[in-house]
Amino acid sequence: MTAQTGTPGSVTTVYQVSGMSCGHCEGSISGEISRIPGVSSVKAVASTGEVTVVSGTALDESAVRAAVDEAGFELVGLA
Repeated sequence: MTAQTGTPGSVTTVYQVSGMSCGHCEGSISGEISRIPGVSSVKAVASTGEVTVVSGTALDESAVRAAVDEAGFELVGLA
């Protein structure tokens, strides 16, 4: 899901990630995705496997996939 938020010039995208099971997993994924240029916030939720990313523009999914892979998890796709 990708949607414009109430803040002009910001895009919220929700991704589905497999393999998260705890707060440490959430932190690892959030930390890696936060390094992508243009990302302003990341919220990972292990219980649902959803990662919500707010960025200035739509992100290249391959960059998000690479960040999730670097954290040791698998990006399934958009939630």
